Amino acid sequence: MSAQEWATQAANKILNRCDQLSKLTSMEGGIERDYLSPQMAKAYELTAGWLNEVGIATHIDQAGNLVGRLEGKEPGLPALVLGSHLDSVPDAGKYDGILGVVTAVSVVEHLAKTGANKKLPFAIEVLGFGDEEGARFGATLLGSYAFGGGWRDEWLGLADRNGVTMRQAFVDFGLDPDEVGQAARKREDYIGYLEFHIEQGPILEQRNRALSSVTSIAAASRYMVTVNGMSCHIATPYDLRHDALTAAAEIISAIDDISQKSGTRANVGEICAEPGGVNVIAGKTMFSLDVRAGNDALRDEVFKQIWQQANNIAASRHVSVSHTQIHTANAVQCDPFLRSCIEEGIEQAEGKEAFGLVSYPGHDGMAVAELLPIAMLYVRCKGGISHSPYESVRADDVAYGTQAFEQAVLNVAQRISSIK
Repeated sequence: MSAQEWATQAANKILNRCDQLSKLTSMEGGIERDYLSPQMAKAYELTAGWLNEVGIATHIDQAGNLVGRLEGKEPGLPALVLGSHLDSVPDAGKYDGILGVVTAVSVVEHLAKTGANKKLPFAIEVLGFGDEEGARFGATLLGSYAFGGGWRDEWLGLADRNGVTMRQAFVDFGLDPDEVGQAARKREDYIGYLEFHIEQGPILEQRNRALSSVTSIAAASRYMVTVNGMSCHIATPYDLRHDALTAAAEIISAIDDISQKSGTRANVGEICAEPGGVNVIAGKTMFSLDVRAGNDALRDEVFKQIWQQANNIAASRHVSVSHTQIHTANAVQCDPFLRSCIEEGIEQAEGKEAFGLVSYPGHDGMAVAELLPIAMLYVRCKGGISHSPYESVRADDVAYGTQAFEQAVLNVAQRISSIK
């Protein structure tokens, strides 16, 4: 069977398995699978079963990540990690994160069945990270930060919407919260990290391409912005108003303009005006702000422009404005060696010259990069829609991607062997 024929068959199995995982949900009529939840335990059981069928040992690590390991030409070699996440946002699609884990499973299945792993100068570990989205406790990339050595013990005190702390959730899941730090891996035990993921954007579709590599994962910072004015009656003349809501609206419009002109991505996803009376001018308005940029310097420059313009608008409207950072992550560059292995795999599978895209969404690779070199392979998704039940991928694209992903693994092996 040719690589293309195998990948076509594998793609159908992959999509079927994504369908199976989509049924493991806490949300009626939709997909929601949280970190350390009973639904996640079932997802691990199902995924581990697929690996166990071909003799691949699995376990759950101290941070609640699913791990499967396929040995190379001899036991105990450093491992190349293939991973993504198995948790979801509320009312999710079937493929964000999940497609990457299931594709990695298919690749190691094929290597095990054909015996190709016995020629590899490294082992392969499949990682199904327990939390990338942060939907349950608010902090993101928990599983991959633990893997990469970036775990913070204060996270254990965070509580979900039902008041359950993360510490208690660990206990309920059968894990010891005081052992989470032991999930941190040692650099000498690993080669690098490869992640297969839907694009979560429309560029591949616009270019009529199935696949790309990722050049970098964008720098990102999030803030809560507060505009303080004065509540008063609608009868108040405009020149005497201190309207926090109209000032916020003007600031948000300025953010949109600055972001578009700079080539970054910005979003205001939450807004709240107080006191909220239909005939009362808002005395206080709060909104969230998320900005993504291809590099740290551009992100920081955009925020400098935003805060300067916000202060100007606040002064002209007789209000005050302040901001509090709630998240920040610097840009992560994908490793040139690993990226070239992926791009060679793309060119072999798709028969077209490979190219790279900046990833504006964050991924587990951002946290893993604190420990290991990383690279990513993007596959086209319909309309660029993600974090939505309308997420959709094409079977032929998944086939191209699966072939390219396995070839990337073999390319890494070939190049390491030639160096030795």
